[in-house]
Amino acid sequence: MIGAILFSTKAIMVKLAFAEIKVDALSLLTLRMVFSLPFYLIAAFLISNKEGNVRMSGKQWLYIVLLGLFGYYLSSLFDFIGLQYISAGLERLILFLYPTFVVLINAIVYKQKINRNQKIALLLTYTGIALAYFGELTIDTTNPNFFLGSLLIVLCAITYSIYIVGSGRLIPQIGAAKFTAYAMLSATAGIFLHFLLQGEFNVLLQSEDLLWYGVLLAIVATVIPTFMLSNALKRIGSNNVAIISSIGPVSTIVQAHYFLGEEIFAAQIIGTVLVVAGVLLLSVKNEKKEPAKEAELSARV
Repeated sequence: MIGAILFSTKAIMVKLAFAEIKVDALSLLTLRMVFSLPFYLIAAFLISNKEGNVRMSGKQWLYIVLLGLFGYYLSSLFDFIGLQYISAGLERLILFLYPTFVVLINAIVYKQKINRNQKIALLLTYTGIALAYFGELTIDTTNPNFFLGSLLIVLCAITYSIYIVGSGRLIPQIGAAKFTAYAMLSATAGIFLHFLLQGEFNVLLQSEDLLWYGVLLAIVATVIPTFMLSNALKRIGSNNVAIISSIGPVSTIVQAHYFLGEEIFAAQIIGTVLVVAGVLLLSVKNEKKEPAKEAELSARV
């Protein structure tokens, strides 16, 4: 729960930084990863020297690099740019669609059948998003980039869902902490390369407040919740993590109201309830079949 709430602070910090410092998305994202990097380097070193460390094959290295680039480079870049154009509450709600995209990717790529619960969940979540989206559209009528921002957050959710699908197949093989550390290092390399090619170095030193935003985004909204949720997956399983993480959109909407002055309206509340209900329904599995599978996965992680 703490990890999910800390993750939900990211959008609030990003919106505050945009408003107070006028920083661009790439510079802010780069600072986030600069201050995150030491933690993931230490984690990767400790894990690699730990007894029982699993040696990765060339194919596994390739997958982890690609997934890191999708999950925390492209996804984060789309997210930060999108937050320039839409509210934090809507961003979190759209982003919370990623479990439904995971279902669709598994159905299309791995030919997994979509069951009755999943179909109802898809209907609930997309109905909820439609309600909240059109409700916000009637409020944010003067924003010319509303649709662009929304599209970028959808792309963020899609790229993140690709990361989730891939991680579900790699984590049982190499372990959750190792996967997280190396995926984040891959993403950091992608972000640094992007900044070297297109970034403005003078922006990073324009204000001490900007550096503090980078520190808070790195530690409070990235490093701590990343390892919290990875450890939670090992201890209580993906179903329980998904259920508890449903507090994320609610936390963001409440924080956005108090810290950013964003309006809470009826369509948003109803939409949020439907989206959370849909995601919770996706986490419901056959109790007779799943415990053994979940226990095996936890033991391997």
